[in-house]
Amino acid sequence: MVHPRKIKIDQGAVDYIYQDHCGIDLSQETVPCKICNTKSKKIFKKKILDKYNAAYYQCPNCGFIQIEKPFWLNEAYSSAITSVDVGLVDRNIRFSNMVEDIILRNFNRNAKFLDFAGGYGLFTRIMRDKGFNFYREDKYCENLFAKHFDIKDLPVKSRKFELITAFEFIEHAEDPIKDLDHIFSLTDSFLFSTELIPSQDLENWWYLGAEHGQHVSFYTKKSLEFIAKKYDKFYYSQGLLHIFTNKRKSEISKKISSIVKAMDWIKRGLTQTNSMPSKTWSDFIMVREKYKKHE
Repeated sequence: MVHPRKIKIDQGAVDYIYQDHCGIDLSQETVPCKICNTKSKKIFKKKILDKYNAAYYQCPNCGFIQIEKPFWLNEAYSSAITSVDVGLVDRNIRFSNMVEDIILRNFNRNAKFLDFAGGYGLFTRIMRDKGFNFYREDKYCENLFAKHFDIKDLPVKSRKFELITAFEFIEHAEDPIKDLDHIFSLTDSFLFSTELIPSQDLENWWYLGAEHGQHVSFYTKKSLEFIAKKYDKFYYSQGLLHIFTNKRKSEISKKISSIVKAMDWIKRGLTQTNSMPSKTWSDFIMVREKYKKHE
């Protein structure tokens, strides 16, 4: 009997098996870009959930990176919020302060707002506590903190919003254009967060999230500019915060830039409270390593 470690794996055969049983052709070298429809080229493969091979494709035109047909998503979303996301509470608190300032300076504070893919409803609850008429929408996660303030609680004819927010969502979107079609049927302004694709060491980028398998779409500034043009919107960006809107630059407060810079807490990996550094980033690293070992 041959020792398993001495068995030579034919990767081509493995890719064929994936194609046969999952409908995925990992040997495929190009796929249409989900943003601009240019032929995207395969740039590397990674192991997802420590068990599934996945091919990553990048568009030579807009730079968008996609995973073609991520068949593991049902497993990845067995829990809607991954346990690796230890920054969920901190993120909601900090984004709520940021969004409060942006709304007060740039939008009608008395209008209705929606947090899209709003998870447990924590952000919606915080914003309502601040006095803003926020609602929540999420098809896949239970509403724990904003019950009775879900989009389903509004009459269909009332489902128009001054601004829609979405934090840590767009990188989860398997079909971004379909989701954006829905969002822009409800609003003229969309404020969201996502990390932009780095210029180096892409294959080891932490935001790929291979350990939890929920991140499947990755953006460059150029790909977001393409989206803005498609929907006839202006696009403004500062760090991880982005906005598509009908408002001209002169109408958008320059304070957005200073607000984001002042709260650029994710990339620094810590938050100062008096002299105590936050454990959010170190906890994320620890939990991610445990997650990998568990899988």
